[in-house]
Amino acid sequence: MTTATAPARVTPLVLVAIAVTIVAWASAFIVIRGTAGYFSGGALALGRLAVGALLLGVVVLLGRRWVWPTRSEWLQLIGFGVLWFGAYNVALNIAEQTIDAGTTAMIVNIGPILIALGAAVFLREGLSTWLAIGAGVAFVGVILIGVATGGTSFSDPGVLWALVAAVTYAAGVLLQKPTLRRLPNAQVTWMGCTIGFLVCLPFTGDLARDVQSAPPSALLGVVYLGAIPTALAFSTWAFALSRMPAGQLGVSTYIVPPLAIVMGLIFFAEVPAPLAILGGAVCLLGVALSRRKPRAKTTTA
Repeated sequence: MTTATAPARVTPLVLVAIAVTIVAWASAFIVIRGTAGYFSGGALALGRLAVGALLLGVVVLLGRRWVWPTRSEWLQLIGFGVLWFGAYNVALNIAEQTIDAGTTAMIVNIGPILIALGAAVFLREGLSTWLAIGAGVAFVGVILIGVATGGTSFSDPGVLWALVAAVTYAAGVLLQKPTLRRLPNAQVTWMGCTIGFLVCLPFTGDLARDVQSAPPSALLGVVYLGAIPTALAFSTWAFALSRMPAGQLGVSTYIVPPLAIVMGLIFFAEVPAPLAILGGAVCLLGVALSRRKPRAKTTTA
């Protein structure tokens, strides 16, 4: 008798959701850098989350589907909202006040490795050989991009804040995944964003001050961050996360740094070094390797 096991198939709709998420999140690094001179880290996070929570609330209201969370789900949602929407956004904004978008993206993308390891330990997803190989290869690509974009000194406090962003990002994903087993995607995303918004309310005074002096382009940047990388991209992320393993999805975000480099070229006239181009290719190779299916395990009786 022979039995075989194979990973769940990723549908075209899930692939589209992943693509939207990756492009939107890559653009966020660029927009944050462009607005960093006008908003403090906490103020920018509060403004972004206010827009995101408002738009996501409309989606939840129109959906007319609400599932009351259990006690454990409430704890997971609070942790997810505080860590990913709240702490992550503040840390990321502060990091980009002193280091460039490409280097920030490189450091933050330590997160997928932490997600893959955490998912194997805490979510019992397992860590396939190809996923481990793909994560390692993609991480090498991210390192190459970081070196090519300037190799920011690790004495820079921005690096520490980027590391905080990476850890809170990974922890947030691991807390979010279990809530998607029973709760609707839109509800989970809106609740997380709203919790993050509430956590950032102490920065209200900073936001009011910065809004008064910021140019229209910076204000539009805040609206964009709330609408696209937050409301839209976190929704498509939740959709994909509810339909595939967290570790495998996390590796997909290794495409974000090379995209951030390309966007930096377009908007800031930053010409990628040859090593950055090589790093981007290595990232894509790593993601492709992580998608390979392991050989079916067989048992004969």
